[in-house]
Amino acid sequence: MANFAKPNVPRFSVDVYQNEYLPEGGSEVNAIVTVTATGGGTIGNAVSAPLYTQGRPPSAAVVIMVDCSGSMDYPPTKMRNARDATAAAIDTLRDGTHFAVIDGTHLAKEVYPGGGRLAVADATTREQAKLALRRLSAGGGTAIGTWLRLADRLLSAADVTIRHGILLTDGRNEHESPEDLRAALDACAGRFTCDARGVGTDWEVKEVTGIASALLGTADIVADPADLAADFTRMMETAMGKEVADVALRVWTPVGTTIRFVKQVAPTVVDLTTRRTEAGPRAGDYPTGSWGDESRDYHLCVTVPPAGLGQEMLAARVSLVVPQAGGTSGAGEAGRGGGAVQNLGAQGLVRAVWTDDMAASTSISPQVAHYTGQAELAQAIQQGIDLRKSGDFDGATAKLGRAVQLASASGNADTAKLLAKVVDVVDAATGTVRLKTRVAEADEMTLETRSTKTVRVKK
Repeated sequence: MANFAKPNVPRFSVDVYQNEYLPEGGSEVNAIVTVTATGGGTIGNAVSAPLYTQGRPPSAAVVIMVDCSGSMDYPPTKMRNARDATAAAIDTLRDGTHFAVIDGTHLAKEVYPGGGRLAVADATTREQAKLALRRLSAGGGTAIGTWLRLADRLLSAADVTIRHGILLTDGRNEHESPEDLRAALDACAGRFTCDARGVGTDWEVKEVTGIASALLGTADIVADPADLAADFTRMMETAMGKEVADVALRVWTPVGTTIRFVKQVAPTVVDLTTRRTEAGPRAGDYPTGSWGDESRDYHLCVTVPPAGLGQEMLAARVSLVVPQAGGTSGAGEAGRGGGAVQNLGAQGLVRAVWTDDMAASTSISPQVAHYTGQAELAQAIQQGIDLRKSGDFDGATAKLGRAVQLASASGNADTAKLLAKVVDVVDAATGTVRLKTRVAEADEMTLETRSTKTVRVKK
């Protein structure tokens, strides 16, 4: 385990879990890379330098995007709950945080403070913002890309470390094309992170989860609008706990080695493979977003040139980098060529060793096996729900049965409970299930939305 402490950054550590032994002719190397960040605590026996001095937390800017389309009036309490939730989030803002509120319909309008600027949180601006929320009313369509682009313009004007968005919608993105939303997400990716929430059951799961995935945030369902305030408070508390932005996982590989994939596998499954940006000879950066005191796991799979028995090689070197102050200023350009970055010092090595010891070369790392199963679990749920919606009930039963089997084997109790609301479990160990004839829409949407949430490997 590599540890690193330096003023103005949190301490990061990297642990690598793998079976480095390959049989003769073997070429695929898998490893689970655990990254842990601690802003002011300890890792091991060393005390880290705090990211910020007492009384001077990291600078942050947050924009809250509230769906105000006509459907937010059905039932009328939904709009009131959204206003109350936004007020609760504003109350959770740390003093000194820059913030704004957007009214989102088929247009994007500034609710507070207006004038293309951000307010700075204190007792006065919080009260002003909550008064301004009274102007939020339902009416109009839904064009989420316009909300995101306005949020980007507001956030980019702030000279801060952390840039974050919170987006609430209750309906489908019907007033712009999927291509327009994708273009907006591409334009905003790497510039700010964003948590997305769907309230009620009339929104599209793949739209909301796609927004969160593209912008490296979280996605969830709030089926009962009365639960919005508690959810918004938790989201804002988490945002206020972020200490460093734009951390990138830098992967270096030797000549002849090919990266098959890089995935975040805990706390959720997110495929980062296509998000690589080149970072010098044989190195690439994979974005991970903003970090507070937390730990995440990544699955790295590479193909190496086969070597003779007894030979060994470094298959990959994993390190962590962030933009340097005065470089990209939190705009997410780490490793994009020309942007100055700071290496956080923590690194992990992935090795390959060729052996004729059959027991060694056929053993699978428990961590690799566990997360391979968790990724399959997420895929099986998503495929099962899609098949159920299309009327292929036999196919849906097979996929959701496999999901039940994987959830049971891995100890993913939360996902198992969600699956049990969609299928009747006959035998979890064998994945024998029956589709329920009647499933509440909220239960199916909750399962789909949370399908990528994983549990860590059992110790």
